[in-house]
Amino acid sequence: MRLVVFGAGAVGGVIAGRLFEHGNEVVAIARGAHFEAMRDHGMRLVDPDRKVTLSIPVVDDPARIDWRADDVVLMTTKTQDSTGAMDSLAAEAGSEVPVVCVQNGVENERIASRRFEHVYAICVMLPAEHLEPGVVAASSAPVSGLLDIGRYPQGVDDVACAVAVVLSGSTFESIPREDVMRWKYRKLLMNLGNAVEALCAPGDDAIELGRLARREGSAVLRAAGIDFVSIEEDRERRGERLTPRLPRGGGSTWQSLRRGTGVLETDYLNGEVVLLARLHGMPSPVNARLQSAANDAARRGLPPGSLRASDLLKGAGC
Repeated sequence: MRLVVFGAGAVGGVIAGRLFEHGNEVVAIARGAHFEAMRDHGMRLVDPDRKVTLSIPVVDDPARIDWRADDVVLMTTKTQDSTGAMDSLAAEAGSEVPVVCVQNGVENERIASRRFEHVYAICVMLPAEHLEPGVVAASSAPVSGLLDIGRYPQGVDDVACAVAVVLSGSTFESIPREDVMRWKYRKLLMNLGNAVEALCAPGDDAIELGRLARREGSAVLRAAGIDFVSIEEDRERRGERLTPRLPRGGGSTWQSLRRGTGVLETDYLNGEVVLLARLHGMPSPVNARLQSAANDAARRGLPPGSLRASDLLKGAGC
């Protein structure tokens, strides 16, 4: 099995690096200055114990890969880039290539299922950072992340089990799960605080804003009849397995704002709650306010921490 990691940013870069370090056949797809740095100098992987430069094979387009029958694609782009990435992948690799969505939110699997026959979901618990071209950092050691996998929308098969084995042999823990989407919906609720972390300085108001966003999200998911694992199940799964020893500025949304990308994944995190609320005739003022504020901050190029949580609370009617 050859693993094609589509999107070698924070999560994708750490996964590609760890797989490559442990003897697996890997090809990374990157873009722009990050691709050029990886192509010319290799990818620098930083973790709590060391820094290493890895000469991972890298291309900037799926068209530059000689696709094989044993390829499995790990899709690690942000959701706002998924449609374009998957269109280009389908054009070159065909509809039968297995696609594993190693991404936050729950929209990527839907996008993939319109184009590919074999779609898988991974619940991503992987503290990582990517702020400069050619460099990614894994914050946790010795376990880099928890990457439980299942077939979409449910079930487990040979591909899911094979990917879990490879990941588990490369500093990750990966459990094949029949009900992987229940775990991804719990992760979605956790990610509702990403916008708060990116937009606001830490403090009691920010904590309250995140709590209200998650409470609102839980109510909306229940009204929509969507099952998700409990806080207790999630805590039991995590336990003490992840040990972040390398400090990072913030999560994925914070990093996108920090890099000035101009777009965020908030439409597919807080925006997923807003969509479901509208479909079921419910209000979602907290997540709607966070979605709007995050998109505005990205368009204006604001740095992280530019807004006051108290103002956002007032804007949401709290």
